[in-house]
Parts: sequence; C-alpha cells; structure tokens
Amino acid sequence: MQVHLVDGTYELFRAWFGAPQGRHGDREVGACRSLLRSFAALLSRGVFTHAGVAFDHVIESFRNDLFAGYKTGEGLPEDLVAQFELAERVTAALGLTVWPMIEFEADDAIATAAHALAGDDRIAQIRIVAVDKDMCQCVVGDKVVVWDRFKDVALDEPAVIAKHGVAPASIPDLLALVGDTADGIPGIPGWGKASAAKLLTTYGRVDAIPDDPRAWTATVRGADRLAGALRERRADADLYRTLATLRTDCPIPTDLDTLAWRGVDRPALDGILEELGLPPGSITLRDRG
Repeated sequence: MQVHLVDGTYELFRAWFGAPQGRHGDREVGACRSLLRSFAALLSRGVFTHAGVAFDHVIESFRNDLFAGYKTGEGLPEDLVAQFELAERVTAALGLTVWPMIEFEADDAIATAAHALAGDDRIAQIRIVAVDKDMCQCVVGDKVVVWDRFKDVALDEPAVIAKHGVAPASIPDLLALVGDTADGIPGIPGWGKASAAKLLTTYGRVDAIPDDPRAWTATVRGADRLAGALRERRADADLYRTLATLRTDCPIPTDLDTLAWRGVDRPALDGILEELGLPPGSITLRDRG
C-alpha cells in the first residue's frame, strides 16, 4: 500500500493562483471549489487510500518566536486567508484525515507522520505530496519520497542528492547556509549552493565544518571568505538550521487505521456543497460505511 501525506496549504495556494475565482453570497470560495474537485478526483481514481492532509491553520508558528524575520501571513490576500478554515472542512467532509496546525507548521505534521510510519513493513511507499525543498529532509531511500503530483515526479534519496547536492539529512544545513527566501531564512552572506553542498557532502552538518579553511578537505573557491563569514555567524547558522529542521514530535494521530479512507461524510459534504454554491450530489464518491 501507499500512504500519501499532503501539504494542504500548498494545494490551497495552488488552487488560489491557478483556478478561477468565484463567489457564493458575499464570500470568495473559488480556491476551495478547486480543492474539493481535485481531492475528489484523487479519491475516485483510488490514488488516495491512506492519507493525511496538513494545513497551516495560521501561518505563524513556534518559529516566529525564535526569529523575528521568519515568514508571516502579512500581505496574503484576505479572500485567500478567509478560505483557510473552509479548506480544512472541505477536506474533512471528503473523509480525509486533516491536521490543522497552529503551534507547529503543516510541514512538521507531515514530517511527524513520515517518521512514525517509515518503519511499517505494511507500507510499500510513503509519498509526501509537496514541492518545498525542506520536505526533502524526510526522504528515506525509496520508502519515503517527495512527490510532485502535478509533474508526476518523485524524489527518492539518490534524486534528492542529484537535485540538491546533499543527502536528505543535510537539507536543513544547506538551507541554513544558503537561506530559504520562502520561509524568511536569510542564510550566511556569501555562501552559495555549490560551495555549501561540497562542504556538507564532506562534513554532513554545519557545526562539523572547521573554522580554519586550511583544515577543509573539500576544495571550494573563496574558502577564506566563506570561513570568515561562517566563523562570525555561527550562532546565526545554528538558529537557521533549527528553523529549517522539521519537527517529528507533533501531537497528531498517524496510525494507518486513522489514515485509511472509508468514504465521504455525506451530511458534512452536502453542507459544504451548499456553502460553495455547488449542485447537490455533484460529488459522487461512496459514503462512509
């Protein structure tokens, strides 16, 4: 069997930017209509049999308490933010397990589930349905992969190394050095992906890179300059690594029984269809038994 761990926030954002907007009453619901149809199609084709969908119930998380520059919800369109809670109810009405995250992020929920299920021999593969590069730290061999469902491209461990230059375990260290603009992590000045990947391939972690570049066993251009920047910003690099490291201890249910899809919650789905201004009975999935 396959288990799918879905970044619901990404799916909602993609629907917002890719699907036509549409209002019902005084509310914008276009993204949620698209999300409903997209998830229903996956369920009808049997793609999702065991799945959990994680949402950022709010954009801010514990990381904002650690670093003032971390990403926030500032600047997001109001009509998009207003659909966050509705998107969770849409997904739950379809009978999918929903993880609405407040203290932690959706990515942390996915990492927690992947970590908890990776050793289960009943599972052939765990597919993380997301595109963010920080999710690549969760990849384990070909058991846990990151799957871009729109391009139908799955990244296993060799593919992560080929794409990012480092093993999955070193992804947080790579992001600490080069930064991640999507999350507001600035990185260490002067460090680029090529030099960071070379050193992390050798040392694995930022804190294992020697202060003295003469001790480096990997040859990189501008070693003195890079070493100087890292020496001066060691504390920042440690903080950025913490920000980029996904948590695997979220208090969420991750057992296979919880993640098994058993059909839609028909009363809830009928209410959702009315709320979205869609015809009754337009989603024809089987009811929960």
